[in-house]
Amino acid sequence: MTLSTVAKARELAPVFAARAPKWDVERTYCWDNITDLVDAQIMGMTIPKELGGLGASYLDVIHVVEEVAKACTLTARVVVEANMGGISAVMAYGTDAQKSFCAPIVLAGDKPAICITEPDAGSAATEMRTTARRRGDTYVINGTKHWITGGGVSKLYLIFARVLDEDGSDLGITGFIVHSDPSAGILPKGFTVVGREKTMGLCGMPEAELRFENLVVGADMALIPPSGFKRGFAELMNAYNSQRVGAGMIAMGVAAGALEHAKRYLLERKQFGRPLAEFQGLQWMVADMDTQLHAARLMLHEAAKSRGPDGSQFPDMTMAARAKLFASEMAIKVVSDSLQMFGARGYGDREPLERMYRDVRMFTIGGGTAQVLRTQIAGSVLGIKTPQTRDT
Repeated sequence: MTLSTVAKARELAPVFAARAPKWDVERTYCWDNITDLVDAQIMGMTIPKELGGLGASYLDVIHVVEEVAKACTLTARVVVEANMGGISAVMAYGTDAQKSFCAPIVLAGDKPAICITEPDAGSAATEMRTTARRRGDTYVINGTKHWITGGGVSKLYLIFARVLDEDGSDLGITGFIVHSDPSAGILPKGFTVVGREKTMGLCGMPEAELRFENLVVGADMALIPPSGFKRGFAELMNAYNSQRVGAGMIAMGVAAGALEHAKRYLLERKQFGRPLAEFQGLQWMVADMDTQLHAARLMLHEAAKSRGPDGSQFPDMTMAARAKLFASEMAIKVVSDSLQMFGARGYGDREPLERMYRDVRMFTIGGGTAQVLRTQIAGSVLGIKTPQTRDT
C-alpha cells in the first residue's frame, strides 16, 4: 500500500507543481488537486478499511506528504489535515455513528477544520471563551474562532468549546462535530464565516474567522474521550501530536524540494567559466542542508512510529514537539539558502523559491509555535507540568 500510494503521489507531483503558482497568485483553494488526491486514495488514508479507508499508519502518510510538499505546500497541508488532523481524533474517540458519518465526507475530498484558536486564546487554548450549553439532547454553541484553517471550504468542523451544564456549571472542554456544506445547501443556522485573513504564504488556504450564535448541535455530535469532559480536553489535544508530525513533514518536504531546485541550478549555471557546483563555499552549504534534512527526516519518522500499535494512540508528545521544532526551523534556513544560491533570480517569481520561502515561514507558528514547543520539551525533560499541558 505504501509504495503504490507514494508512487501515485510522486506521479502527481509535477502536476501539482505546475498548478501551485495559480493557487498562490489567485488565492484560491486547490480544488483540482483535491480531485486527483481522491482518485489516488490519498484523502483519508488513515481511516480504517472497514470504513472505506486504507488503514494506513502515520509513517505511511508522511512518506506521501514529503513527495507532495516538494511540489505544492498547500496541497501537502490538505493531505496532512485529511489524514492526521481532526479526523484522527474522531477515529480514536468518536462513536461508531460519528466515525461512519465523518469517514465518507473525508474520503470524498474534505479537509476537516479544527476550531480551537480564538481572538484572545491562541497558544493558551484553555482560556477559550466559546461555550456549549446543554439544552436537553442538544448543545447550544456561542463564541468566535479565529485563524481557522479551511474555514469556508471545509465541510467538517471540530469546534472546541467549554461545556456548560443546564445549570451553568463548567464541565470542561471538548469538541463538537459540525457539518457545513453550502454547495449542498447544508448551512447550520448560527454558523457564519465572518472573514478571511490575507496571509504571507499558503495563500490558497483560507484562514477564517467563524462566529457561532446559538448554533444548535445534537448531543450525539459531542466528541467525548474516555475520561469525559474534565480530562477529555487533554486527550483530544493528543490528536495535535499527529498533526504536528505532519506539519513538520510538510516543512521538511518543502525544504527537500528547495534543495532539489538548488542542485539543478548549481549544476546548470556557470560563472567565472565553471558551474556553480564546483565552488567549495556552495558545496559546503549543500552538505549542511542535506545533513539537516536527513536529521529532520529521521526525527519525523521516529515520531510517526511512536504511535500505539493498535492505532488508538497518538504520537508521543515530546517526540512530535521535538521533530516539528527542528524540522520547521531547519526548513526556513534550507529554503532561504536555496533561494540565496539563485541570487536575484531566486528572489523573483521565475523560480518557485520565492513562494516556497513564504509558505515555509508559517510552520514555526501554526500547530504550536516554536516557543511553545520548546516549553513543552523542557517540561518533559525536567519532569514539570507546563501551562500548555494543563487540562482545562
